[in-house]
Amino acid sequence: MKSCPKYPVIYEINTLVWLHELSEKYKKKITLASVPVNEWDYLESLGINAVWFMGVWERSPAGIKIASSNNSLMSEFRTVLPDFQDKDLAGSAYCVKNYVVDAELGGTAGLAQTRKMLAGRGIKLILDFVPNHVAPDHPWASAHPEYFIRGSEEDITSDPASFIQIGGNIIALGRDPYFPAWPDVLQLNAFNAELRKAVLDTVSEIAGQCDGIRCDMAMLMLNNIFEKTWGVRAGQKPSEDYWSALIQTIKSKFPGFLFIAEAYWDLEWELQQHGFDFCYDKKLYDRMERGSAEDVRLHLLADMPYQDKLIRFIENHDEPRAASSFSCEQEKMAAVIFSTLPGARLFYEGQFEGCKTRVPVFLGRRPKEETDKELAAFYHNLLEQINEDVFRNGSWQSCEIRGCTDSNMHRNLLSWTWRLDNMFYLIVINYGDSESRGVIRLPQEDIYGKTLHLTDVLNGEKYDRSGSEMSGNGIYVALKSWSCHFFKMEI
Repeated sequence: MKSCPKYPVIYEINTLVWLHELSEKYKKKITLASVPVNEWDYLESLGINAVWFMGVWERSPAGIKIASSNNSLMSEFRTVLPDFQDKDLAGSAYCVKNYVVDAELGGTAGLAQTRKMLAGRGIKLILDFVPNHVAPDHPWASAHPEYFIRGSEEDITSDPASFIQIGGNIIALGRDPYFPAWPDVLQLNAFNAELRKAVLDTVSEIAGQCDGIRCDMAMLMLNNIFEKTWGVRAGQKPSEDYWSALIQTIKSKFPGFLFIAEAYWDLEWELQQHGFDFCYDKKLYDRMERGSAEDVRLHLLADMPYQDKLIRFIENHDEPRAASSFSCEQEKMAAVIFSTLPGARLFYEGQFEGCKTRVPVFLGRRPKEETDKELAAFYHNLLEQINEDVFRNGSWQSCEIRGCTDSNMHRNLLSWTWRLDNMFYLIVINYGDSESRGVIRLPQEDIYGKTLHLTDVLNGEKYDRSGSEMSGNGIYVALKSWSCHFFKMEI
């Protein structure tokens, strides 16, 4: 398989829901072993570099029982699926009973077939890894209680929402320090040396079946974060961070293996230093969701080594659907922004079609929604444009933007260029709800004295402009609200 580009496009699929819908489409049970060839061909046609199959591991029956007794969750499920049935509750994809591919999805052989079909199309396979916790019925819970944060009789009496008894052992429930404990998972001890060895074996087994992993809530396992969360319960803090040892060892065994971190709390840079190839850029998402071009511009001032290792998105299985949280026109411009920035770009299955319902990771089915044909056409055009090698391996540079008068009508403008050999693109976006005007100055000095032929690949409009003007005083641009120029430039 060809190597992953510097700035890959990743496509997330909710595996259980996807296979359910394929089974309905083809009127027979479809597993990872029997996905029709034309479905793999469709994925190839998107120009993606990797597919993240979310939720392939064995889900926990104990977790299902806990979820079914949670009135708040059950109410959410019935809101999402008005015709909810008990069989729709498949269990949380992040309450893992075992790192074995669920037999209902096609088992290990089905995953191997999936990887083969993707590899034949030059597409890598990404899977989940959940470092912070496992299900109550995971084999470690009974065989290796020392792998977990432990509690006492007093803990379970005084704080029953944070501890659980498994056999003769009292174990802490998994948690994020800013929220109550999750009731369906057990907290692993990141400081335990024997756990670290077991995790290395587990990730090595996973790495033999795919090309990369997305690590759930990766920042929770950083030494300093884990110590602040669990204090003396965790024991002595190791000298080496959890991720440094793990990533280095796995990459030595599996060169080119990708590590992607779900990350928050401004810890992306630290995780990058421990070896992660890409970290979630939630801050960019939040700034785009608020509709602030100025906030986006400030975010993009960060150093390139940091920018290069971010993964950009406007939706995934944890966030609201973009079509529900952005207006249609704002979503289009947000998509242009994140898909033409350096770093990895993440799209979520259903995003192109304009799905509005976020499906909880517990469910194996989602409601039927009509495709937004206009949005789908926009996305497929955008995907075609960013499939050019310049957006995967080229050089990104921001452009200088200034007002053409004393007004602030340029404040909502964003602009940058991409260049690779003779491929040259200029992106200008009005990320605001009113008309914007300004002067865009390109950073490339070698276009001075040349004529540039500009084609807006999203609408076909053509212009000729002086390179001397574009790299000198700059060119005047006026854009209506939530619109852009996506110029392919020829010298």
